[in-house]
Amino acid sequence: MALSKTCCSLLGLLIVYLLAMDVVNGAGECGKTPIRSAALSLSPCLGAGSNARAKVPPMCCTKVNALIKTAPKCLCAVLLSPLASKAGIKPAIAITIPKRCNIKRRPVGKKCGRYIVP
Repeated sequence: MALSKTCCSLLGLLIVYLLAMDVVNGAGECGKTPIRSAALSLSPCLGAGSNARAKVPPMCCTKVNALIKTAPKCLCAVLLSPLASKAGIKPAIAITIPKRCNIKRRPVGKKCGRYIVP
């Protein structure tokens, strides 16, 4: 009985360790880049992400294009993150940035939470 409890405990610890390693090694939407870092890299987009009439800065377009190429799901994860919300980003507006930047290979029609990439 004691051996059974020890095996279960060790198995549980192994599962927790493996799950933690997936998070550390970048099994998330942004690959190996922590979502916070990905969000901070999009700081040139702050104005355009909260105001649909704001001109999208070229640096924002460059950053969004690179993010879409390397980790397409990351953009959605960033836009829906608590950090983006705290920064005043409005997902319904921010999701239009790839179109406003005229990014040809944007994920048109893909869902991002309750929003769809135009």
